[in-house]
Amino acid sequence: MLKKYIGDLQISTRWYVVLSACVVLFFVSFFFSLLYRLVFTATMLVFFFTVIDYILLFVVKGRLTGSRQMMPRFSIGDDNEVEILLNNEYPYKITGYIIDELPVQFQVRDFHMDIHVELQSRSRIAYTLKPLSRGEYVFGELICYASSPIGLLQRRIVLEEATMIKVYPAFQQLKRYQLQLMATSTNTATGIKKVRRLGHSLEFEKIKDYVPGDDVRTINWKATARSNSLMVNTFTDARQQQIYCLIDKGRNMKMPFEGMTLLDYSINASLALLNIALLKQDKAGVITFSNKVNDVVAADRKNNQLHHILEVLYKQQTDFKESDYEAVWVALHKRITQRSLILFFTNFETYSSLERQLPFLKKIAQHHLVCVVFFENTLLKEIHESNPDDIEGIYIKTIADQFAYEKRQIVKVLRQHGILSILSTPEKLSLDVINKYLEMKARQMV
Repeated sequence: MLKKYIGDLQISTRWYVVLSACVVLFFVSFFFSLLYRLVFTATMLVFFFTVIDYILLFVVKGRLTGSRQMMPRFSIGDDNEVEILLNNEYPYKITGYIIDELPVQFQVRDFHMDIHVELQSRSRIAYTLKPLSRGEYVFGELICYASSPIGLLQRRIVLEEATMIKVYPAFQQLKRYQLQLMATSTNTATGIKKVRRLGHSLEFEKIKDYVPGDDVRTINWKATARSNSLMVNTFTDARQQQIYCLIDKGRNMKMPFEGMTLLDYSINASLALLNIALLKQDKAGVITFSNKVNDVVAADRKNNQLHHILEVLYKQQTDFKESDYEAVWVALHKRITQRSLILFFTNFETYSSLERQLPFLKKIAQHHLVCVVFFENTLLKEIHESNPDDIEGIYIKTIADQFAYEKRQIVKVLRQHGILSILSTPEKLSLDVINKYLEMKARQMV
C-alpha cells in the first residue's frame, strides 16, 4: 500500500523549475518588500496544485494500461517492429514518457518515448529494432511515467513485466526470395538470374495430348500410334535430390562485417537456399562443425523440415577452434550414402589455408557434388582501388593485392580438382548461392 501511494511518486522537472523560480523571487523580495506577499501567494499555489496533482494521479479513479506487441521471434539483420499499445481510463489527458528496457545486446541505456493519450482513449506508438546476433533477447519492464495536465508530479506505472524472445536467422528474407523465384520475367533489380535450360530433365512426368507450341522433339510415337492422335512426353525438374549446407563455425568465421559475423551471413544464406530447395521438391539438410561435427539435420522434405532447420541454426555460435575437415569427411562418409550437393560455407583467407583442407575436399568430391562458398574481403577491394601517395600506403596496397590474388587462385585450384566455388561478398551471399543452385538445377548437375 505504501508503494502504491509513495513509492511510485516521482517529482517532475516542472515542479523543480517552478519552485526554484519561487526561491529566486523570495530573494528578490528581500530588496523589494512589495513582492513578498505576491511571491508567498504564488508559492502556496504551487503546493496547493501539487496536492491537487497528487489526488489526480493516485486518488481519482482510473488507470493507464499498456502492453508491448511484437513478433514471437525476431529476424537477425532485419528491422523488427515493436508496438506499444496504451489505454487511458483516467478522466483527463495523460502525458509523460515510456521507458522500454531493451535487451542488453543493443547496449542502449537511455531509450524513452514521449506519450500523449487523450482521456478515455487509446494510443499506439512503435519503433524498430535491428538485432545483429542470434540467441535469446530479454526485454525488461515497460515503464511509464505518467503526468496529469498539471504536470508537477509523475506516477510510475509498470505496464508490462520482463519478457524473452528469440532472434532467429533472417527468415524475413525467405518470402522475398520466394516471390522473386516465382517471377516469370527476368528482373535485374531482384538479383535472381534466369538460366537457360540445357535439354530436358531426366525425370519423366506424364504423356499428354499434343497442343500447338509443344516441342515436336518430345512426341511419343508409340503412344501416338496407339491413340491415333499426337501424344507428347512431359518432363519435370529432377526431384528428391539431397542438398546439404555444411557450415563452418571455426575461428575463421568470427570475422565481422557491418555488425554481423561471417557465420551469421552463412546461416542466413543457408536458410534462404534450403527454402528454395524445398520449393523445388529437393531434400534439405544441415551440418555444422568446427573442431568436431556438432549438429546434423538429415536431408528431408517433410512439412516441418524448414522449421526444424531454423531451430537448429538460431543457436549456433562461433568459437576460436581450428575447423577439422577430416572429421567432416568421416561424418559424411558414414551418414550420407546417396550422392548429394554439398555446399561448404567457410572462409579461406590465404592459399595455404586451402592447402591444409584440400585433400579432404577432394575425397568428399569423389562421392558428392561439392561447392565451396567463401568470402571476398571488401576491405582489400577498397585498398586496391585507392591511390596511395606514400611508401607505407604502397606497401599496404601491394600486400592487399597479394591477398586478393590468392583468393582468385583458390577458385582456380578448386576448379582444377572438380570442385565448384562461390566467391562472394557477405551482403550478396544469399543471392549468389541461390543463383548458383538454380544454375546447377538448370544444367542438370543436381
